[in-house]
Amino acid sequence: MSIPQPNTFEIILLSIMALVWLWQFFFLIRRIRPIAVYKQKETHKRDVPPVSVIISARNEAENLGRFLPAILEQDYPEYQVVVVNDGSDDDSDLVLAKLKAKYKHLYYTTIAPDKKFYHGKKLPLSLGIKAAGYEHLLLTDADCRPASDQWIRKMAESFTIPGKELVLGIGNYEKAKGLTNLWLRYDTFTIAIQYLGFALSGKPYMGTGRNLAYTKTLFEKNKGFKSHIYLASGDDDLFVQEAATKTNTAVCADPEAHTLSVPPPSFRKWLEQKQRHLTTSRRYTTSTRSALFTEALTREIFWALTFYFIFFPNFAPIVLPFSLILFLFKFVFWKMAAGKTGMGKIYRAVLLFDFIQPILLCMAHLGNLAGSKKRKWK
Repeated sequence: MSIPQPNTFEIILLSIMALVWLWQFFFLIRRIRPIAVYKQKETHKRDVPPVSVIISARNEAENLGRFLPAILEQDYPEYQVVVVNDGSDDDSDLVLAKLKAKYKHLYYTTIAPDKKFYHGKKLPLSLGIKAAGYEHLLLTDADCRPASDQWIRKMAESFTIPGKELVLGIGNYEKAKGLTNLWLRYDTFTIAIQYLGFALSGKPYMGTGRNLAYTKTLFEKNKGFKSHIYLASGDDDLFVQEAATKTNTAVCADPEAHTLSVPPPSFRKWLEQKQRHLTTSRRYTTSTRSALFTEALTREIFWALTFYFIFFPNFAPIVLPFSLILFLFKFVFWKMAAGKTGMGKIYRAVLLFDFIQPILLCMAHLGNLAGSKKRKWK
């Protein structure tokens, strides 16, 4: 089959395709490959430190009763659980009192409701960290449960690696039927392998508050959440942005170290949650924002031009093999990363969601531009 001489418009399209292909390939090799081929560093399992688990909860009586016992019954030699009941008007105090009677290593305090004074999640977290009896802290949310009774142990083992002060874990959603749940778990998977891949390649930029560990010394050295205390979000990603370095940060991808959360009940609720989380992304470093934006933009252009050359096939014999090669690389890395993180067959959803993910991300950003600047944490 002969290839026609391209006109000016086609030369421009082919040039753009070449550029976005190179960027996407570079991103896969530089940022995703590290988690795809990741091997957990050797840890000293017998030297794990005492741990304080910190949980901030607002109107979480049902979830505390449902999930807190799994945290209180971890297979770990020495730990405490500190719960800050943040202005709840449900039965949270009653649930915590009943659990305290059974589990002596549970400690809790309550912040009285105050309609005149609004505060976000960072205040109760700061109080919980201040009250913690141990140097090593492990943070999660009230609507989360550990994937196993080895959760604390697996996360804490990373602290036995010399120089590690911060550990990035994975917070996943519970599996359920339906396309929405598949999308939620796929989005969580891609975000996880992205921030873990960045960290393993020497550029940690975020973590999830559902499964994040660091030392009290690091928290105090960073002056807590002082620089962004006025923002409703950012207790996880902005803290990591400021406190994490390529030498003090460890990654824990062990499937037994995951936390599992109750998924949002609808796509709309997920979108609201995503918008809240994205309010902090503008405070990332310029290089991180540029890399994340460029990845999403070039991915969308890559797919758009691939579809274009399918329907206008003059140059399909040149373009489509390269498109296929790139997608196969991505599919293989996604599969390897899913294996390393114990997320099963969720990688297959790349066939369905890879093209639309940047569009949904754009929708969330636009929603923030049109919506209120003040968002509550719960």
